[in-house]
Amino acid sequence: MTPLRVALVFGGRSGEHEVSLISARSVAEALEGRYRVLPMAIDRAGKWADPATAAEVLEAVGTSPDTTPSFEGVSRLDPRLVTGEVDVVVPILHGPFGEDGTIQGLCEMLALPYAGCHVEAAAVTMNKLTTKRLLLAAGLPTPRFVEVRAADWASEREATLSCCLALPLPLFVKPARLGSSVGISKVKRAEDLPVALETALDYDELVIVEEGIPAREIEVAVLGGQPPVASQPGEVIPGHEFYDYADKYLDNDCQLLAPAQLEPALVHEAQRLALRACDVTGCDAMARVDFLLDRRTGRLLVNELNAIPGFTSISMFPRLLALSGVAYPELMDRLIALALERHARRGRYASAALRPLADRAAGSPPARTEEKS
Repeated sequence: MTPLRVALVFGGRSGEHEVSLISARSVAEALEGRYRVLPMAIDRAGKWADPATAAEVLEAVGTSPDTTPSFEGVSRLDPRLVTGEVDVVVPILHGPFGEDGTIQGLCEMLALPYAGCHVEAAAVTMNKLTTKRLLLAAGLPTPRFVEVRAADWASEREATLSCCLALPLPLFVKPARLGSSVGISKVKRAEDLPVALETALDYDELVIVEEGIPAREIEVAVLGGQPPVASQPGEVIPGHEFYDYADKYLDNDCQLLAPAQLEPALVHEAQRLALRACDVTGCDAMARVDFLLDRRTGRLLVNELNAIPGFTSISMFPRLLALSGVAYPELMDRLIALALERHARRGRYASAALRPLADRAAGSPPARTEEKS
């Protein structure tokens, strides 16, 4: 049997470029022997490397961000995507220009099956503000927040500060559409809020200001299917004051506990909330759902969802699913199967939508009546 040709897309125009390369290397190893992997690398400027360079880049990837190779792309798109050489796309692009629905939209335009969340879910979960509004509308608990727009900050600075400071300190100030804790500040004093807002606005014109909650950081991996799988929860114990970019990728000071030490009732509640959050946001294939477990009340709050979580060998997403009996190679098999199933399903719906037009085209044109003078 001829193996499926899997386009593995990685790199990209994001602050998480290096992490994407490491994730892609782990995915390639999990696919090895069962699929024909076609590496497709995107450089920091958004250009696609030629096939030979992409393969060399993937082969040279190390195990940490500071050992990942640099490269330059040469074209606006890998030609293999449009020449019938790809059966399914596996996008491993973290952050903007990939995790936000853009690569998914490209695949839809090219009529290619792709693994992971569909366009709408990827776009929704990339925007923390949109995610929180959907969670609130569904009655799911999430920390209180305030939206800040660049235009409001420029024209109504005092009113903006007053609105933010209606929340109790400390506050977390975050770019609304960025990942990996890039651009995030923890504000303990009111006088530090302007600098934190300026920092976040350097990365995005839309900022979210959240109340800081003394909490444990809990994560649940969700894998789509019938029925979907919600993993045992894991816990992140930050080495820094909060789980920032350096803690995630550079310093190795944080601890990742899998599974988390939780009472059975909390495990069940985390899994229930994770599945509900995925349903609300449309994450039908996979997501990592991040929670805050309030130390004061013992209550779980949904913090955010990641449509393309880390796929490195030590990332929480594959580790938590392995605890639930889904090993890394099986995880990739299931994601690819889900991609093919969704593509076939959407194709049927598209055909049904076009049928009236086809029927009309096949019929006789309406008779033309001429006006009498």
